[in-house]
Amino acid sequence: MNRPITIFTGQWADLSFEEVSKLMSGIGYDGLEIACWGDHMDVERAAKDMSYVEEKKAILEKYNLKCWALSNHLAGQCVGDLYDKRLDNFVPDKVKGNPEKIREWAIKEMKYAPRAAKNMGCSLVIGFTGSPIWKYFYSFPQTPEKMIEEAYQEIVKLWTPIFDEFDYYEIKFALEIHPTEIAYDYYTTKRLLEAFDYRPTLGINFDPSHLIWQGVTPHILIRDFPERIYHVHMKDAAVTLDGKSGILGSHLAFGDLRRGWNFRSLGHGNVNFEEIIRELNANNYTGPLSVEWEDSAMDRVHGAKESLEFVRKINFNSNIAAFDDAMKN
Repeated sequence: MNRPITIFTGQWADLSFEEVSKLMSGIGYDGLEIACWGDHMDVERAAKDMSYVEEKKAILEKYNLKCWALSNHLAGQCVGDLYDKRLDNFVPDKVKGNPEKIREWAIKEMKYAPRAAKNMGCSLVIGFTGSPIWKYFYSFPQTPEKMIEEAYQEIVKLWTPIFDEFDYYEIKFALEIHPTEIAYDYYTTKRLLEAFDYRPTLGINFDPSHLIWQGVTPHILIRDFPERIYHVHMKDAAVTLDGKSGILGSHLAFGDLRRGWNFRSLGHGNVNFEEIIRELNANNYTGPLSVEWEDSAMDRVHGAKESLEFVRKINFNSNIAAFDDAMKN
């Protein structure tokens, strides 16, 4: 299948944009899914300053890379979340500790994102929405339906003006279905799409690693929401329940071998990528397969190399005819 293989730069944001471009080009990636933090992409500058955009494009061209999508996860998280001090990790110093100012900053950032994507020649922004009710996922104390519905409507209210801006620039938004978001599994995703009346602006960044440890069969989302799969993350996770650990993580850091699950480099976890590719083929998905590399127990350059090899091997074509056609007279 002639799907490009890219890598998400979020986990490489300690490197300059040129450094990560040179590295990934040398490994053999077709392009980058550019994170909107670190030195990689300033969405406000990219929205307003074409000279800045041309600098980024020149670096991509220098290393024979392309970009199909920008990713603005951190700002998106701050749009819909209830404030706690962890959000201060994602925001400029001038708004830290101020929930109102944080949300105001985040909304502006997300409104800049589609214009930045348009200037970069992309058609898609990937990200998070945040959630006013994630902390209530376990219904004790009791979480009434009214509280849940109000939270979905708050997300609609917050994100509708943002999506209006996306529509103006003809850019789509792909929500990464992910714990801490308003949509984190099958049913919460369905509910969010319904809350927005299946607005075409809003689709899915399919990432199986966030579903497998919850017990959700990842490829079912592709089968049941085929027209909403706007982008694909190739990312693995291993479930290692041993009778003492649980899927909630036990307040153990990622990479701790006592955890009930961990993200793993591609091919080292439990995700059935063959089923995912078969579903993508049936859905005629031709967009990027974007490696999001996370594995606390592996050197990341080694992981980026072997992940590219893994995706190349699994990225097979559909058969253009039935296998038994050759048996006909």
